[in-house]
Amino acid sequence: MNNVSETIANNFIHYYQDFNTRVHILAKPLNEEQFWVKPFGYGNSFGNLVLHLTGNLNYYIGAQIAQTGYIRDRPSEFSKILTGQKIETLSELSKAVEMVIQTISAQRDDDWSKAYSGEGVDDVKDRFGIFLRCSVHFHHHVGQMIYLSKELTKTVV
Repeated sequence: MNNVSETIANNFIHYYQDFNTRVHILAKPLNEEQFWVKPFGYGNSFGNLVLHLTGNLNYYIGAQIAQTGYIRDRPSEFSKILTGQKIETLSELSKAVEMVIQTISAQRDDDWSKAYSGEGVDDVKDRFGIFLRCSVHFHHHVGQMIYLSKELTKTVV
């Protein structure tokens, strides 16, 4: 029978993998232009949301827990337009998710409650909290990507 730590890790791993898969499925029908276009006067492009999620995971989990040395440039996550790099951008997200999964897998029973701090997450006090917060954040942006993908690929009849 699994202990609580294994149950937590297995569920987090499942959801991080699922969200990554969903992003790739939603991105597939988008061409390079659609991937980077901001279809509204507000909000972000699909590609910028991918960059943002990649930066978020690499900073909050990579730099702060896995000690990867990642330096985040959050403003550029929303301003870069890497036309011609859709596949590379999605690949970087997958690498970040794999790093998260490896970091989750390395957590032991007492690691989940270890103190945590990071810029912009003053309400998160432990590692469990940041893994949860990042997964909720990921899911939130997947919802936006669903809308963007449908909007960008709809056909007018």
